[in-house]
Amino acid sequence: MSQTKIEVHSEIDPLQRVLVHRPDKGTARISPKYAEELLFDDIVYLPRMQEEHDVFVEVLEAFLGEGNVLEMETLLQEALSHDEEAKKEMLEMIVSDEELPSSVKELLYSLSAEALTQVLITGYYEPEDYFLFDPIPNFIFTRDIAFVVNDHLVITKAAKEARSRENFLTRFIIWAHPIFQNLQKENKVVNLNKVDLFPRSKKGEPVSLEGGDAMLLHPDYLLIGASERTTPHAIRSLAQALFEKNVVKNVVQVNIPNDRSFMHLDTIFTQINTRDFVCYKPIIVDGMSSNLDVFRHDGSTDTYLSVKSFIEAEICPDARFLLSGNGESPYQEREQWTDGCNLVALRPGVAVTYDRNPRTELSFKEAGYRVVHAYDLLKAFKDGIILPSEVKNTIITLPSSELSRARGGSHCMTCPIERGG
Repeated sequence: MSQTKIEVHSEIDPLQRVLVHRPDKGTARISPKYAEELLFDDIVYLPRMQEEHDVFVEVLEAFLGEGNVLEMETLLQEALSHDEEAKKEMLEMIVSDEELPSSVKELLYSLSAEALTQVLITGYYEPEDYFLFDPIPNFIFTRDIAFVVNDHLVITKAAKEARSRENFLTRFIIWAHPIFQNLQKENKVVNLNKVDLFPRSKKGEPVSLEGGDAMLLHPDYLLIGASERTTPHAIRSLAQALFEKNVVKNVVQVNIPNDRSFMHLDTIFTQINTRDFVCYKPIIVDGMSSNLDVFRHDGSTDTYLSVKSFIEAEICPDARFLLSGNGESPYQEREQWTDGCNLVALRPGVAVTYDRNPRTELSFKEAGYRVVHAYDLLKAFKDGIILPSEVKNTIITLPSSELSRARGGSHCMTCPIERGG
């Protein structure tokens, strides 16, 4: 297996390679009683959810090429077959974290890579019709588990216990899979789970930072939301580590309300073009309950009262802010909740979002974008009417009746590991 180039310098450079995870059968085990514990706001119908995600992947493959959309399940299985020592260590950590008897570790270690992959992801051991673990339904949100800052990969640390196994699996894949070996050799992995590098603060503040809060708007500027899931101490600690390695010059802490509605920065703000940002107006434009602290490589700091004022001052003076719900209540609140601000750019001016935010679509159209449904675009590709390389200034909408119930959009469901070209 060949090495993979790991390099991301912005949110909008042409997407070349990305990590995704298809909703798995563990998701079908979410009951109303345990939905909140597993960080879902509703129970979902898995077959429809998978169909919708398949459309998303088909769009990604049309633009990136099939071999460049990497499935986490496949990577895990390949890594399990490649490094026995790392596999043993990972299983010991998971069994300890889950407080399971040592006999479970022996059972897991005896399984084939394929069978073990299924158990670790779904929690289900099919031969004995037995559930060893809780499911990890949030594994579909690959953005949260890791992100790339220029040529370094940051392995995040989840805030909620329900996502701890995702951390173990991600760390194992990055450590054991051949495509990431150069990162290890060149010391370009920053692991927030390493206690010696990222200890709790003297006040006992924990380290938790999820990728949905991190955005590289410019090679010199990493924005990180201090949110329900990401602590200020984690941001400061990561900033120090990145500065010491000369990875980035500025880390910007965006203080947003500690609220489930705004769990990550990408639930209220994403970039889709050189000067176009999709956002939730009350927080990003008006600065309601938010401000920014800019930590600079030279040790100085600055403060801004809103994301808008910061971007206009330091990133893009002529920035345009396209508003969820077209900036009108109650539509902006409704459509922020259904991920109207959460888009992933395939290239500058071409981005993917859900199909259930009509007022936000008005904002796109008024800004000069064409809005086209994924089904229609994929048919046009198939019929030879247009090529992916010819698509410009377009917002692609995905079927989303079930995906949207999981409280994460297309930005959440992608972990870009290479952009450029």
